[in-house]
Amino acid sequence: MSSIITCSLCQSDKTSHFHKENSRQFLICLNCEYVFVPKIYQLSEDEEKLRYDTHNNDPKDVRYRQFLSQLSEPLLKKISDNSFGLDFGSGPGPTLSLMLEDYGHKVALFDKFYAKDTSVFNRKYDFITATEVIEHLSNPMTEINRLIKCLNAGGYLAVMTQILTSKIDFSNWYYKNDPSHIGFFSKKTLNYLASNLDLEVEFISERVIFFRK
Repeated sequence: MSSIITCSLCQSDKTSHFHKENSRQFLICLNCEYVFVPKIYQLSEDEEKLRYDTHNNDPKDVRYRQFLSQLSEPLLKKISDNSFGLDFGSGPGPTLSLMLEDYGHKVALFDKFYAKDTSVFNRKYDFITATEVIEHLSNPMTEINRLIKCLNAGGYLAVMTQILTSKIDFSNWYYKNDPSHIGFFSKKTLNYLASNLDLEVEFISERVIFFRK
């Protein structure tokens, strides 16, 4: 790969080889520390949907609800009663929205495969959730900026993704093995996002991050 590939997050041309295995190459941006898979190695939309169709996201699954509670429980402590939110990337079995609605909140849904109602982007929200979503985005800055524009002042973008740290052995990291995972965020990357979009950022855990407008 001799031609320069710009960072798909910050558009910097200061990118470098990071890792290669099987049929995929991973680059790192030396500006924002985003690790990403170049477009030529990404799944097609049809291949991506086939993979998501195999996900067993059952709203009645107690373990799945426990997994999502890593985000819902701290978020419920932040938002006011009767808040209005958007679950971005709600998937084939929307569950987080139901969990939040149990506490009196209203939640709209968007998913590019399963709930593609783009009118949701014409509204304003008190919170937006994106659980296990941003690592799938081919144009993360564009998509995240669109979400931020939909937030009310003081609103939260609550994100769940596995943060890439220096302690992780990337070559053996399970999270990069999913072929639909094409972008990986370190704390530096997430701080870059917050600074670029004029947001406050709070690291709740190693996989839950809140941005406040």
